[in-house]
Amino acid sequence: MMIWVDADACPVKDEVYRVALRHQVAVTIVSNSPIRVPAHPLIARTVVSDGFDAADDWIAERADTASVVITADILLADRCLKQGATVIGPNGKPFTSSSIGSAIAKRAIMADLRAGGDSIGGPPPFGKADRSRFLQSLDEALVRLKRRG
Repeated sequence: MMIWVDADACPVKDEVYRVALRHQVAVTIVSNSPIRVPAHPLIARTVVSDGFDAADDWIAERADTASVVITADILLADRCLKQGATVIGPNGKPFTSSSIGSAIAKRAIMADLRAGGDSIGGPPPFGKADRSRFLQSLDEALVRLKRRG
């Protein structure tokens, strides 16, 4: 089992470390610039080029049925789901094969609105409930993968 973290803007890296170490699952933090990670044999850091989607491409190439991917990127989530990975957003909401289509459609609509000059705001602020939901979702995902494995 492996946890891949799309880390550049991930607000739950510390939570990932905590849950991963409790379950003894390896974590790789993938980013475009160096990010400090704890010194532990189960935690690795990979810095990719700053090219467009370089981190996404790196993660998508490695995600498989024994992977949990942490990302807020809907298109990366779609790519990883197609590889059989479990995908969780930093807010704790899982991406699934049944929910990804509507997420992609909503993303496209919002991009069109922004391109048209509409002021639509951004996502709600990240809060304690999101962090708590993330911890629970990651723990549940790892337990499911262990049972399957």
